[in-house]
Amino acid sequence: MTPAPAPLVVFDLDGTLLDTHADLVESLNHTIAALGLEPVSYDDLTHLVGQGARVMIERACRLRGHALAEDGLPLLVERFVAHYAGNMPGHTEPYPGLVAAMDRLKSAGYRLAVCTNKMESLALGLLEKLDLAHYFEAVTGGDTFQYRKPDARHLTGTIERAGGDISRTVMIGDSINDIAVARNAAVPSIAVPFGYSDVPVSSLDPDVIITHYDELTPELVEGLLKGSAAKVAV
Repeated sequence: MTPAPAPLVVFDLDGTLLDTHADLVESLNHTIAALGLEPVSYDDLTHLVGQGARVMIERACRLRGHALAEDGLPLLVERFVAHYAGNMPGHTEPYPGLVAAMDRLKSAGYRLAVCTNKMESLALGLLEKLDLAHYFEAVTGGDTFQYRKPDARHLTGTIERAGGDISRTVMIGDSINDIAVARNAAVPSIAVPFGYSDVPVSSLDPDVIITHYDELTPELVEGLLKGSAAKVAV
């Protein structure tokens, strides 16, 4: 009998792997200050993040009632990226228990990957600054492909780059894009409630919710994969 392929666990980045909120807010406020706009706060963040820097800036301008000219956006994105990249890793840190959880999975022979709507260069640069990049077989961003979460092809493309098998993959995230991309790709999902979702993650109908990375074990992942395989068999 051919052994089953190694399981692949795919993580979202902001609000899932890493608590990036302070640095996102700081760089966003630096960016919109060029327009004379009032700063945003952490409470605003859940309504702003999830689709990359470009959309975050557009949403912040809309929040502040500023009509943003389309031709003005590229310079603002450049301003954001320069500030964010220039201050990495800033206040960003892994969520409690994450590194131990990844060590458990890697020791059990699991592959890990990142699928984020953050620009690939920023995601990879941040992981390298935090000495976490070596954990991942692949890191894909919102500009890696011509499509991004919740488009299933962002996740399936990440799985392919990581050398994974879609039938042996689980997606972990904190918001609608993560749970939706998993659903669109027919992959089991795990939600975390400590990220930046603007609605309770329970309302997104993930397969499992974990409240701490102590709960992320090979047994949990394998149980999800077996349950998913059983559904397909039916």
